[in-house]
Amino acid sequence: MKKILVANRGEIALRIMKTVKKMGIKTVAIYSTADREAPHVTYADEAVCIGEPIASASYLNGDKIIKIAKKLQVDAIHPGYGFLSENAEFVKQVEANNIIFIGPKSESILIMGSKIAAKEAVKHYNIPMVPGTKEAITDVKEATAIANKIGFPVLIKASAGGGGKGMRIVENEHEFEAQMSRAISEATHAFGDGSVFIEKYIASPRHIEIQIMADSLGHTVHLFERECSIQRRHQKVIEEAPSAVLSPALRDKMGEAAIKVAKACKYIGAGTVEFLLDDTNNFYFLEMNTRLQVEHPVTEYITGLDLVELQIKIARGESLNLIQADIEIKGHAFELRVYAEDPLNDFLPSIGTLKVYKMPEGNNIRVDNGVNEGAEVSIYYDPLLSKLIAYGDTREDAILNMQNAINAYKIEGICTTLGFGKFVFQNAAFREGNFDTNFVNIYYEPKILQEKAEREAKLAALIALKQYQKDLKQVRLPNS
Repeated sequence: MKKILVANRGEIALRIMKTVKKMGIKTVAIYSTADREAPHVTYADEAVCIGEPIASASYLNGDKIIKIAKKLQVDAIHPGYGFLSENAEFVKQVEANNIIFIGPKSESILIMGSKIAAKEAVKHYNIPMVPGTKEAITDVKEATAIANKIGFPVLIKASAGGGGKGMRIVENEHEFEAQMSRAISEATHAFGDGSVFIEKYIASPRHIEIQIMADSLGHTVHLFERECSIQRRHQKVIEEAPSAVLSPALRDKMGEAAIKVAKACKYIGAGTVEFLLDDTNNFYFLEMNTRLQVEHPVTEYITGLDLVELQIKIARGESLNLIQADIEIKGHAFELRVYAEDPLNDFLPSIGTLKVYKMPEGNNIRVDNGVNEGAEVSIYYDPLLSKLIAYGDTREDAILNMQNAINAYKIEGICTTLGFGKFVFQNAAFREGNFDTNFVNIYYEPKILQEKAEREAKLAALIALKQYQKDLKQVRLPNS
C-alpha cells in the first residue's frame, strides 16, 4: 500500500492517519464544508472536499468517496468507526473497484450487523446467550406470549440497532404493547429496519467486551477485555482495561468465546465481541462490532500493540505473527470520552465556539483529539470532541493520572463531559470497582455536580481575592 484514504472525520481520522504516516504510507482526507479547517484535513498529505455538512451529502456518500479514491489512485480505504464502517454494500463497492477495504468482508458485516443473524451464526459454537426470541417478530400478541414465557422484565431491541435506538425495557405485560410499537417505529426511522427481538432483561449487568484480531490465514487471537459499564442512554462514556472483576480463568473463558464468535462469521481484521456479565459471573453474548472501537486506545496501552497498524498489515494479507500465550496485560488504562454535552441537562448536546481549548500533557496521558481552539462545534455530527486516555502500573495509579489530566484539560465556550468524568473517578463505588451499567441511575445526580462546581468557583474566587490583596499590599510597600 502506498496511499490510504480515511473515510471519516474528527479524532478517529487523525488517529488513523498518524499510524498510516508512521508506516510510510501517504494519507488522503475527505471533509465536508463544515470541517474545512479541521485537524485531520491539515494533517493529511492530500485532502478533498466531499460535500455539504449534512452526513448524507458528505461522509455517507459512498459513491463519491470511491470516485475520489480512484481519481487519486488510492490503494485502500480505512473507514474508522461510524458512518460507512459497517455498511456491507459500501464494502462490496470498494472491493468491486479493486480497492482494499481495511476491515472485514461484507459477509461478516451482514451477519453480525443483524443481532438475530449473529445469534444464529454462533449458536453452533456453544456460546452462552440471553434467553429470547430466535427470529425477528412484529406480531404483538405473539410477542406478548413470548415475553410472558421468558418472564418480565424483558428487553425489546432493534435487530439492526445500536447506540440505544429501538431499545425498550418493559417491566410488565400492561405496558408491553405500547413499548413494542415505539421500539419498532424508532428502529424503522433510525435504521430503515423495524424488526425487533425480545430477550430477558438482566437488571444489573456489567458490559464487558473482548477485542479480537484475525488475519486472512485463519489465525485469531484476543487482546483481552474492556469494561464499558459507565454509560448514559445505553452509550459508553468511560471505559477501562482490564476489568476490575474478571479472574484470569473467566478472562480466558470469555476470550475463547470471543474467538469462536469471530470464527462463526469467518472474521478478518479488528473486531469486538460484546458480552453482558451478571452478578454471579455468568456471561452472555450480546453482539459483535465489526470495526475498530472508539475505546481501542485502552487496549493499546495494556498490550503495547497498535491496533490500526495490525489492521493495515492484515489488509495487506500479512500474518498476525501473534501467539495468544505471548500477549500479556501490562498495567491499567482508562478512557473518558470528552463529549460536547451538558451533564447538568440530561447530557444534551452543547454547541458553540471553543473559546479555550488546552489539552493535558505528560507521561501516561494520551489525547486522541479532533478539534482546535476557535473551532465551531456544530449539530451535524456526533458530539465527541476527543478521547482522554490515562495509564498506570495499577488501577489506582491510572485513576490518579486520569484525575490530574481532567483537571489540566481546559475547555471554555461549551459544556463537556469532563465534569462528569471527574465525578465518576472520585466516586467510591467506582474506585472500588463496585459498579454496573446502572451506575449513572444509582449514583449520578446533576445537582451534586452543580453544587461541587459552585463550591470550586467560590474557592477559586477567594484564592484570587487573597492573591489580589497580597499583590496590592506589595505594590504599596515602597511608599510606606
